[in-house]
Amino acid sequence: MNYISSIGRYMRMLTRVFSRPERFRVYYTRIVQEIGIIGMSSIAIVAILSVFMGAVIALQVGSNMDSPLLPKYTIGYITRSTTILEFSPTIMSLILAGKVGSNIASEIGTMRVTEQIDALEIMGVNSLTYLVFPKIVAAVFFIPFLIIMSMGLCLIGGYYAVVSIGLASHEEYIFGIRAFFRVSDVSYALIKTCIFAFIITTVSAYFGYYTKGGALDVGKSSTQAVVWSSIIILLSDFVLTQLILV
Repeated sequence: MNYISSIGRYMRMLTRVFSRPERFRVYYTRIVQEIGIIGMSSIAIVAILSVFMGAVIALQVGSNMDSPLLPKYTIGYITRSTTILEFSPTIMSLILAGKVGSNIASEIGTMRVTEQIDALEIMGVNSLTYLVFPKIVAAVFFIPFLIIMSMGLCLIGGYYAVVSIGLASHEEYIFGIRAFFRVSDVSYALIKTCIFAFIITTVSAYFGYYTKGGALDVGKSSTQAVVWSSIIILLSDFVLTQLILV
């Protein structure tokens, strides 16, 4: 029963978030600020993780290819497919749910327990639109760029890992990356990314906005935001894969 009530409150929150903004100029400024907070500050962690995970994926594929019948370009092919279809859009979104989601929930939760949100409402400001709408736009706009960067860095990490120790030559790895390439795979990954970005921001904002109590409860809301964002991302990944790829 609590879950049904929470879903209903989440939907009502979305209705208020997407109501008509009072002053578009204010929202433009806030969206630019949120791109810096949500997107630009995540570039370093996405880059570091992508390079090393790409290297690990390529090394594992190369070290498990025991059959001499398998061509060496398979390493590049599997690394590319794994990176584009799952690692960059899904695993990176889970990581961003931890970093960005906890930040959103704690920021809005702190504003709630310190009565700053009540002050906005008293001044006649739609607090949900003012606080949450810019975060959604910034995340849905910028996180796909992070994922594209992640795809490229994964492939580069895999290249240096396998070529440097001789598991595959330069030509074989590059041929594998290009082999059987489908643009629809990238489209599928970016569609997933936009949906995951929406989930990260709205679910985290929900737990932060409806925080009750004090500072300790803000921490609990941040934890719940990360847990539920991750669960919903994985469920959505399963459904989207069924709908788009199968």
